[in-house]
Amino acid sequence: MKKVINNPENVVNEMVEGFIATFGNVYKKVSNSNGVVVKDKPNRVAIITGGGSGHEPLFIGMVGEGLADGAAIGNVFSAPPPDTIVEVTKELDSGHGVLYVYGNYSGDVLNFDMAAELLDFENIKTKTVLVNDDVASATKENAKDRRGIAGDIFAIKIAGAAANDDLPLEQVAAITQKAVDNIRSIGVALSPSSIPSTGKYTFELAEDEIEFGMGIHGEPGIQKTKLLSADELTQIMVDYILKDIELKKDDEVCILVNGLGSTTLMELFIVSRKLTTILEEKGISIYDADVNSYCTTLEMAGVSITVMKLDEELKKYYDKPAYSPYYFKKGR
Repeated sequence: MKKVINNPENVVNEMVEGFIATFGNVYKKVSNSNGVVVKDKPNRVAIITGGGSGHEPLFIGMVGEGLADGAAIGNVFSAPPPDTIVEVTKELDSGHGVLYVYGNYSGDVLNFDMAAELLDFENIKTKTVLVNDDVASATKENAKDRRGIAGDIFAIKIAGAAANDDLPLEQVAAITQKAVDNIRSIGVALSPSSIPSTGKYTFELAEDEIEFGMGIHGEPGIQKTKLLSADELTQIMVDYILKDIELKKDDEVCILVNGLGSTTLMELFIVSRKLTTILEEKGISIYDADVNSYCTTLEMAGVSITVMKLDEELKKYYDKPAYSPYYFKKGR
């Protein structure tokens, strides 16, 4: 695989340096770590996200106004180290506590929990909301074991808006948890990604083969099939989601059609077209829709669909404005 890089061992450091070189009027790098925070420290509950590199613009691109206040960045597909999380947290804590919002992966959980324990000794209060929206990664009965994928986008959006309302840490966490409980996603991979340090594919798919439910690090999915049409793919993906979340006529949802890295907007809009039709035929109201590549896997080809069921409280916080260089909501 051809990549525009220098030394493969320096890709994450240089990516963070490049982000700051580009957007340094708003963001700064945390000393001695691959942590990025907003320059204007918030005097409220701080929201911190994070995870491995290779999913850009997640996580670094979800730091901004009405979103996360900082991100702890790990190596490619690797959890951020505890010391990075600690330093980002110290940089942002104003005495109101800090909420961690990130995907449910064992390495991330281990390192964020370790950081939280270290910070507890310094009287910095933290809470965690794990995003576990991937319906393909565990049964409904074992939903706590599910991976977090593009549902991170909605969860961070809600968390940032709740924090901006100057709510206490416990309440911000509860609202964010409610959002996560109402988010479902599933993805399909058409071709693999490759890691910069090796230049090799992370998994194999035949030229005419796709895999439903594949994770954003190349984790196995739930079934392989021959390549299907966009409408057929979308119908199967929506069926998986609707079997898992209770949606009835007149319920309101937000939807996200997310590209996994090399999928074109043309293809994503074709999927969005079919997704919209399916939900409208069921009488489910689409409150808002988004089509973009937010949660990627380097150059993997594929698409994920995310649905968030709304109530009046979640709608209130979803409607708040939000801005980063890679995410924008005007607000209502």
